[in-house]
Amino acid sequence: MSDRESDIRASPAVGDDGGGEVRYLSQRNLEVPTHQIVSPDGSYDEGAIPDLADEELCDLYRWMVTDRVFSRRMVNIQRRGELGTFGSTRGQEASIIGSAFTLQPQDWLYVGRAWTPMFMRGASMKDMILFWRGIEEGQEAFARQNSQIAISIGSHLPLVAGIAWGMQLDDADAVSTAYLGDGATSTGAAHEGINLAGSLGLPALFFCQNNQYAISMPFEQQSGANTIAQKALAYGIDAIRVDGQDVLAVYDAVQSARERVKNGDPVFVESVTYRLDAHTTSDDPTRYRDDEEVQQWEEHDPIERYRSFLKSEGLWSEIDHDAIVDDIEAEFDEALAAANEFEERGVAEMFAYVYDDLPPELARQLDEFEELLERRPEMYDYIEQRPKG
Repeated sequence: MSDRESDIRASPAVGDDGGGEVRYLSQRNLEVPTHQIVSPDGSYDEGAIPDLADEELCDLYRWMVTDRVFSRRMVNIQRRGELGTFGSTRGQEASIIGSAFTLQPQDWLYVGRAWTPMFMRGASMKDMILFWRGIEEGQEAFARQNSQIAISIGSHLPLVAGIAWGMQLDDADAVSTAYLGDGATSTGAAHEGINLAGSLGLPALFFCQNNQYAISMPFEQQSGANTIAQKALAYGIDAIRVDGQDVLAVYDAVQSARERVKNGDPVFVESVTYRLDAHTTSDDPTRYRDDEEVQQWEEHDPIERYRSFLKSEGLWSEIDHDAIVDDIEAEFDEALAAANEFEERGVAEMFAYVYDDLPPELARQLDEFEELLERRPEMYDYIEQRPKG
């Protein structure tokens, strides 16, 4: 955090400067720098490169490509009717992988629009396909790795703060991390979770991917603030704003943040990135943004920027891009085949998961339903299953 930001956070809202003049805090005077290591033209300062081994630098590339290929394949099978919906992460690979690369197995992770971090923690692509088909076994697999996916916007932030509180009470050597989008910062749950973390000094890391849109709402219409990062100051926590298209800058920022969080100082990170695809496969982004804007961000492709860095460092020769893609494609094919073997749900399960003990009225309806299907088996023809789940 800059000295200027620290001074502003410490200043009173109004005061007397000795001349009787009322002084206002104004974001016009608030400078929030954006941390960057590799610029869009590929130039960088050698001294700013994070302390990562060559193998780790190559791993970052592999995971970014994994993220992109997985998004492409999931969109494809959704278009074929094999998924209900899916949220692509194309364009946000540096933001997602750079941040997740810093986390440790003991850290808790709640994500929104970030699926590859689950793979980095040991989840399978089969688990992810099952999750997106609405099959709970996928989410159960994530929980075994201290991870969960949060689809309801912002609702996971109080949970992340609560987990961090438990970590604090247990004196755990770990952090609780929330991935959220810019739209989540407009929810009451975000206020509750971040405020709790700030007031109690919890080991919570809030990683906000500002991908410029909350579904169809552009960021400048969501808030009067110039940046999301500056909002952290109101909660008494430190903030970092980082170029989300620069995987090394994201890694550097979040790695630094994690160390601070472990000491009981919650941190909010705003990663400035862009969602190149639709919000989900149910969305039509042409209704609220133009092709010229998308093309401008296409020119800031995070994978291409990182590839130029690897070439400059003499590491590109260590990477076989085509082989990486082939391996990921084969892994996805195998995962899809395994997911397709999952047995379709029985219709009686509609009654099974709301109550521990089925109320008499629901028990009566279930009996009536099962009797109908037994008496008129042709009714099965009118039961619509979710795609492969």
